[in-house]
Amino acid sequence: MRFLLDDEQREFARSLDGMLGSAGTPGVVRSWASGDHGPGRALWGRLAEAGVFALAVPEEHEGLGVLPVELAVAFGELGRHAVPGPLAETAAAGALLGRLGGDAAGVWLPQLASGKAVASLCVLSPGGSPYALDADAADAVFVVDGDTVRLADAHGPVQPSADPARRPARPLGGVVLAQGPAVTAAAAYAADVAALVTAAQALGLGRALLDRTVEYVRQRTQFGVAVGSFQAVKHRLADTLIALEFSQPLVHAAALALAADDPAAGREVAAAKVSACEAAYGAARTALHLHGAVGYTAELDLSLWIRKARPLRTAWGTPAVCRARVLAGGAVR
Repeated sequence: MRFLLDDEQREFARSLDGMLGSAGTPGVVRSWASGDHGPGRALWGRLAEAGVFALAVPEEHEGLGVLPVELAVAFGELGRHAVPGPLAETAAAGALLGRLGGDAAGVWLPQLASGKAVASLCVLSPGGSPYALDADAADAVFVVDGDTVRLADAHGPVQPSADPARRPARPLGGVVLAQGPAVTAAAAYAADVAALVTAAQALGLGRALLDRTVEYVRQRTQFGVAVGSFQAVKHRLADTLIALEFSQPLVHAAALALAADDPAAGREVAAAKVSACEAAYGAARTALHLHGAVGYTAELDLSLWIRKARPLRTAWGTPAVCRARVLAGGAVR
């Protein structure tokens, strides 16, 4: 099993990093949180042109094939730059429709791959959430309820979130698209894709938080010296780095297992999800602690990253659910 990215994958990550670094994502996040989706949809189009969403769409529907490793690479950069929107949900919807096929796949998958459509996905499984992320911004909201998948035709009011750029709403009504055992299997695969890319997103988020915190403690002084020179601060940062570095191979292993359709992929994904999201949550707590009082201010761009960590920690599998899945051996698809 190869855990190192190849040259093409590394170049893909660098190109996304460069594009997003000049995209002014803090402004995009604040607009999205206020309900103005224009800047976010413009950035969404640029990501689609780079091939991000085509990575979750089969080739026969104008995609690049469902490529979990490349998806993990891309979502690491999306997390690093705090890109808003139903990113994991769109990827999961592509994986779901790709497995199911049929008329809905023919209609929606080319639009998802090209970025012309944004999708959200809600899986009403035990322990799952009845809310769809950013349903107010999505062109299509797919709802899986047991062995049935439907396309919602409305949604309830947007609910508050710890991250103001995450805008969940309950999907309502809709037309049944498919029903039967195939839906259950396809939904399990889609949920694994969503959990994987959420883990990658959290990993990128955690690395950005660590980088910004290291930069800050080098500049902030106390008692005439940089606070980064204090041993307690160094230990806190080292612990954060170790947690993130430990999570990286778990995310890659999960992507490789999912790409190979390994029966143990569910366990690998759950392990990656809990490890990466706990590491990112720890990075957020470290960033908040070491920035001091300024870390609590909404005006500081860093707050946009800090406030994402907790919702990502519980999205597509809480830590308790993921740990239970690992201990149980993971669901066999």
